[in-house]
Amino acid sequence: MPAQSPAPPPRRVDYMRLSITDRCNERCLYCMPESFSDWMPRGDILSFDEILAVVRAATSLGFKHFRITGGEPLLRPGVPAFVRSLYAIPGVDTVQITTNGTRLVQLAQPLADAGLTRINISLDALDPDIYRHITRGELAPVLAGIRAARAAGIRSIKLNTVLMRGKNDSQILPLVRFAAEHDLVLRFIELMPVSLTEMLDDSNFLPVAEVKRALEQLEPLVPVEDRLGQGPAKYFRLPNLGVTLGFIGALTDLHFCDNCNKVRLTADGKIRPCLGNHGEIDLKPAMRPELSEPRLDLLLRQSLAEKPPVHLFRDNYTPGRIMTAIGG
Repeated sequence: MPAQSPAPPPRRVDYMRLSITDRCNERCLYCMPESFSDWMPRGDILSFDEILAVVRAATSLGFKHFRITGGEPLLRPGVPAFVRSLYAIPGVDTVQITTNGTRLVQLAQPLADAGLTRINISLDALDPDIYRHITRGELAPVLAGIRAARAAGIRSIKLNTVLMRGKNDSQILPLVRFAAEHDLVLRFIELMPVSLTEMLDDSNFLPVAEVKRALEQLEPLVPVEDRLGQGPAKYFRLPNLGVTLGFIGALTDLHFCDNCNKVRLTADGKIRPCLGNHGEIDLKPAMRPELSEPRLDLLLRQSLAEKPPVHLFRDNYTPGRIMTAIGG
């Protein structure tokens, strides 16, 4: 793997990912073992009111952008009402959801009615057999969910594809053509060591640079100057195909962490300043048995002060818990 990049200068942190469940209706190869059953006790999961208290405290510190994740966030009852409550908090500029799309047929319209305009949908393959092998789920409900999101008027829909050599590399061009056909942004994401069992090695790692080189055989990739969202993706256009592609290279981009502006709130109430670092700060003592706003503010400030300058993915990083517990 490439050498670690030098520490970047201090940067603003204004983006929080809110994991609202550790549950998922798929067991994706790259984030959850097939035999996994070590779910958190329900009492350990933050209530929506507790999450909203964290968001109010975060906005007072300058946070503006919030993404609802999981696990699979749409498995939790009441998400549309939760979205509406987030938008009602002064200082919240954007609310987004990352989902596997399997429940969007039922929930796309209620989410849009609640004000949601941005959604990311995981789509690792268009071949049903390959999709099933990767996710243990079925492709058809996801494609129906994408159509439902478009029909509901959710204007920003991005597809997320985690690159896995030998598993979905044959799906790159079909996914590009699908995104072009449906006028969707497609993002390719390097595999990261975020699972307890699926460790990163040369046999399954597919760098984004290799994918870019392959796509440039079709036509030159044209950089997109405008920022499309709050994340780390670098965007390009294939003008003739009429599609925008994003590339997220957490391992091969030595400057990946330079402009990181995010922290994660795990489903069990811990602030994790960096996905690729074990450090977490438990916020529950500031909320249970009753809310202490000063203590919550203090813990959030502590988490920002402890945000590391770079992740540890290139240093033989061994994850302490699976991606569904941390938040996508």
